[in-house]
Amino acid sequence: MGTAPIGPTLIGSVQRAFRLLEVMSAHDNGAPAKQLARETELPLATTYHLLRTLVHEGYARKLDDGGFVLGDRLGTLRASSGRAQTLLSRVRPALAALRDELSSAAYLTFYDDGEIRVAEIVDGPRAPRVDLWVGFEDAGHATALGKSVLRELDEEARQEYLSRHDLADLTPRTITDPPELLRRLDSSPPAVTDMEEYALGTVCVAVPVYSGSTLGSLGVSLRADRRSRLEDATALLMPTSDRVTRSLSLTI
Repeated sequence: MGTAPIGPTLIGSVQRAFRLLEVMSAHDNGAPAKQLARETELPLATTYHLLRTLVHEGYARKLDDGGFVLGDRLGTLRASSGRAQTLLSRVRPALAALRDELSSAAYLTFYDDGEIRVAEIVDGPRAPRVDLWVGFEDAGHATALGKSVLRELDEEARQEYLSRHDLADLTPRTITDPPELLRRLDSSPPAVTDMEEYALGTVCVAVPVYSGSTLGSLGVSLRADRRSRLEDATALLMPTSDRVTRSLSLTI
């Protein structure tokens, strides 16, 4: 019996929608559904279904003459992405300075739509990043970066976050009891540590930062045998976090 080829799982409807957007982008003045179906080699019924969805979501717009053009949502995505990259470009030098001074990878996260997400990592051959074997969205309780964010949230926001996230047992050191996690967060200083709670062999320290009203965290990771440098790392992180917050809060 033959073996099925191994490859990525692709979603055909998503591929067809992207193809439709690509062809639509070539018609600045719009193109009717029949023409788009012909150029994409899609069945007309499929084209209508995709166009209806794209218009509903704002990625396409139907003109008065029946033609279709790209929607405003795509422009918003490009603008948001460009703004985010501009902001990150301002703070990369500060993260690189942390990396070089401590020989450790530096990380920046933000609390976005109720999730803790990594925005930037600056590492190097002498400062490798920690293996992100579990996404930060599911490991906020076990990382210094995540715990730094949770520490700054108010009680209602913390409870809302914990109601949506299981405190997975990632290592024997992971705190998996919500009351205990909250107790430690409330008793910790502004610089929060992760002592092999996310990954054995790695320790981290993080402090809060802000981009306008958006909460985030700035941190570094070290091999566990270098934990004696956590105090030095904290001393550097505190003033760096102030500089990063000022840079992120400047208008573009």
